[in-house]
Amino acid sequence: MLRQDLLQHSETWENKTLPDFLEALATYTEDIQGYYDNTNANVDAEKAAWSTFADIFRGAKVYE
Repeated sequence: MLRQDLLQHSETWENKTLPDFLEALATYTEDIQGYYDNTNANVDAEKAAWSTFADIFRGAKVYE
Protein backbone atom coordinates (compact mmCIF):
# COMPACT_ATOMS: atom_id res chain seq x y z
CA MET A 1 0.00 0.00 0.00
CA LEU A 2 2.91 2.36 0.67
CA ARG A 3 4.32 1.70 -2.80
CA GLN A 4 0.94 2.38 -4.38
CA ASP A 5 0.56 5.56 -2.33
CA LEU A 6 4.00 6.75 -3.47
CA LEU A 7 3.15 6.08 -7.11
CA GLN A 8 -0.24 7.77 -6.94
CA HIS A 9 0.48 10.59 -4.47
CA SER A 10 4.22 11.26 -4.61
CA GLU A 11 3.60 14.95 -3.95
CA THR A 12 2.63 14.05 -0.37
CA TRP A 13 5.92 12.22 0.27
CA GLU A 14 8.98 13.97 1.68
CA ASN A 15 11.17 10.84 1.48
CA LYS A 16 10.77 9.46 -2.03
CA THR A 17 14.02 7.53 -2.37
CA LEU A 18 14.80 4.31 -0.54
CA PRO A 19 17.82 5.78 1.32
CA ASP A 20 15.77 8.81 2.44
CA PHE A 21 12.84 6.65 3.48
CA LEU A 22 15.03 4.22 5.44
CA GLU A 23 16.79 7.07 7.22
CA ALA A 24 13.45 8.62 8.17
CA LEU A 25 12.18 5.21 9.26
CA ALA A 26 15.11 4.74 11.62
CA THR A 27 14.84 8.26 13.05
CA TYR A 28 11.06 8.19 13.41
CA THR A 29 11.29 4.88 15.25
CA GLU A 30 13.26 6.70 17.94
CA ASP A 31 10.94 9.75 17.99
CA ILE A 32 7.45 8.27 17.64
CA GLN A 33 6.76 8.36 21.37
CA GLY A 34 6.95 12.14 21.16
CA TYR A 35 4.28 12.08 18.46
CA TYR A 36 2.05 9.93 20.63
CA ASP A 37 2.61 12.17 23.63
CA ASN A 38 1.89 15.36 21.65
CA THR A 39 -1.35 13.95 20.28
CA ASN A 40 -2.50 12.45 23.61
CA ALA A 41 -2.69 9.07 21.89
CA ASN A 42 -2.13 7.12 25.12
CA VAL A 43 0.21 4.69 23.33
CA ASP A 44 3.41 3.25 24.74
CA ALA A 45 5.74 2.85 21.75
CA GLU A 46 7.98 0.60 23.84
CA LYS A 47 5.29 -2.10 23.78
CA ALA A 48 5.32 -4.06 20.56
CA ALA A 49 2.14 -3.52 18.54
CA TRP A 50 1.38 -3.80 14.85
CA SER A 51 -0.39 -0.45 14.96
CA THR A 52 2.80 1.27 16.17
CA PHE A 53 4.78 -0.45 13.44
CA ALA A 54 2.26 0.81 10.86
CA ASP A 55 2.41 4.34 12.31
CA ILE A 56 6.20 4.31 11.97
CA PHE A 57 6.00 3.36 8.29
CA ARG A 58 3.33 5.96 7.57
CA GLY A 59 5.32 8.60 9.42
CA ALA A 60 8.51 7.83 7.53
CA LYS A 61 6.82 9.15 4.37
CA VAL A 62 7.08 12.69 5.65
CA TYR A 63 9.42 12.69 8.65
CA GLU A 64 12.44 14.97 8.28
